[in-house]
Amino acid sequence: MPHSHRSDGIDTLLIHAGEPRPPLGGAVILPVFQSATFTYPGAGEDAALRYIRLNNTPNHQVLHAKLAALEKAEAALVTASGMAAIAAVLLSVLETGDRMMVQDGLYGGTHGLVHQDLKRLGIAADEVCGDDPADWRARLQPTTRAFYVETITNPTMRVADLEAVVAFCREHGLVSIIDNTFASPVNFRPLEHGFDLSLHSATKYLNGHSDIVAGAVMGRADLVDRIKRRLDHLGASLDPHACFLLHRGLKTLGLRVRRQNRGAEAVAAFLSRHPAVTQVNYPGLEAHPDHRRARRLFDGYGGMLSFEIDGGVAAAEAFLGGLQLPVVAPSLGGVESLVTRPAATSHAGMSPAARRAMGVSDGLVRLSVGIEAPEDLIADLDQALAGG
Repeated sequence: MPHSHRSDGIDTLLIHAGEPRPPLGGAVILPVFQSATFTYPGAGEDAALRYIRLNNTPNHQVLHAKLAALEKAEAALVTASGMAAIAAVLLSVLETGDRMMVQDGLYGGTHGLVHQDLKRLGIAADEVCGDDPADWRARLQPTTRAFYVETITNPTMRVADLEAVVAFCREHGLVSIIDNTFASPVNFRPLEHGFDLSLHSATKYLNGHSDIVAGAVMGRADLVDRIKRRLDHLGASLDPHACFLLHRGLKTLGLRVRRQNRGAEAVAAFLSRHPAVTQVNYPGLEAHPDHRRARRLFDGYGGMLSFEIDGGVAAAEAFLGGLQLPVVAPSLGGVESLVTRPAATSHAGMSPAARRAMGVSDGLVRLSVGIEAPEDLIADLDQALAGG
């Protein structure tokens, strides 16, 4: 088991942080404020305009307070998607002529944003090894402004030297940014370790029920304020009803993630012993190259894993076709187990050579373990690996 780290009652925060007291209209559950605009009291009172596009309806404000409390952030912000959060952050901390460092092996959508869209805006990205400070120093330039990593890479499940990243950024005045989607605040709270900004695709674990798309940003108040101003212009606001669903989903985050941690550990152990499986990527396995680092930093190893089946793409497709419990679909973090082949989904926009360079083979299978009984999942995986 990973080492235990203080979370200061995260399960209590999930329920109570940010909630209006007394409850609005006596409602125990915050209502949906499905109003595009709100009365403007004018200067001298509360002079702020409230409008859905500005992400500041009562539904947004409660979410912001709760999310900030979970990762001990000065401020937080929700967005229309995880990619909206990433784009708003990078467009806020970087300008034309700037450079950033990015960990190799990033999620395909982030990789495309950084190496295609930002490149067209005159913002350059240098890919670096996640645990090689000598590589970082060699790539550092006077125009480098930020360093972007993932807590656990998607889908290769690597864990960078996160403590060294923070120290390097502080030494050189860089903004440290981390995508904490795979870990969630239950397993890792980056701001406690010195990161400036923590991002999430709230579509995944934070919501946990595969029924909305949303993003979140937590961190330093000055940076979050700058990001909000950029987001106001981009218009990537989260609808109040989606806020309501995210708010509801958050309340069970601790229960769900701890169950998914245990399920994924059992599934990874099973797969690592199966003769048809040639490789399992899961930081909870002692054989994983970053296991000791994950054990030291995390409260749990997460519900995500990936693996290779003997026989490549054909074997992977036959395996997917034989499953009965996990749903073959993109995305992750829901209560139901989801399985996909990243080369055909999350990383389909990358060239085969680029995928191979980051360790994503065409036959790699990614599994998001849900809250089903682990023994039932294992039995289903076993029969699918045997050919149904």
